[in-house]
Amino acid sequence: MTEHKLEIATRPETSSGAEILGFRPLYRQVKDQFVRRLMDGRWLPGMAIPSEGQLASEIGVSQGTVRKALDELAAENLLVRRQGRGTFVAEHDEQRILFQFFKLVPDDGVARFPDSRVLDIASEPADAAERTALNLQPDDAVLRIRRIRSLGGKPLVLETVSLPARVFPGLQDGPVPNNLYSLFATHYGITIANARERLKAVALTADQALHLGVAAGTPALEIDRIALSLDGSAVERRLSLCLTEEAHYQSDLR
Repeated sequence: MTEHKLEIATRPETSSGAEILGFRPLYRQVKDQFVRRLMDGRWLPGMAIPSEGQLASEIGVSQGTVRKALDELAAENLLVRRQGRGTFVAEHDEQRILFQFFKLVPDDGVARFPDSRVLDIASEPADAAERTALNLQPDDAVLRIRRIRSLGGKPLVLETVSLPARVFPGLQDGPVPNNLYSLFATHYGITIANARERLKAVALTADQALHLGVAAGTPALEIDRIALSLDGSAVERRLSLCLTEEAHYQSDLR
């Protein structure tokens, strides 16, 4: 059977832990197994994973099937291929976040990671928009973080991050790092796999404008982002009000 066919026969679980494969394209089933290893912490951020040959032998499929599954995970920025060194679990370092999640680029074209200053953090009842975005129950609480993000010392973004309080216990008790996604992965075992964004042109209110040092009514770009974990659960809503006089939103389409 080649990697392009469907599995016909049921395979029993092997003594080495290989899982039963069903009736879907084989490389997709293998990919699902690898995602589960990321989710349950068997493969941790920064870890080198076994070679394609080792994985193929363990699961009982061809090396080409394993390669195709790994290639998809690398294309989704969950794994990193390093020439001559192997394949590693991706980390939420600044370089990755800069190009995968932070899309504001100064008009000089040089992408830079912003600095952050936390205004406040509190555990509060979720509002209607947060409940919808994060699939919360009416009595669920959120951790709400407000912060200013700057480039070159100039305020650029007023950001409100809403997190399910039950998913991130204790986060409000410690310092809030600039790189939240790294904190999610290292302290809570939650990897942000992808996100959905909605963009809208708005005018800043007086309070919003004050935080960004501009006049009330200044035009801004509103980015409403829902970040999803490996299992597809919504774990963060991030509402960003962005000044675009000296920066632009850049998305590379493929």
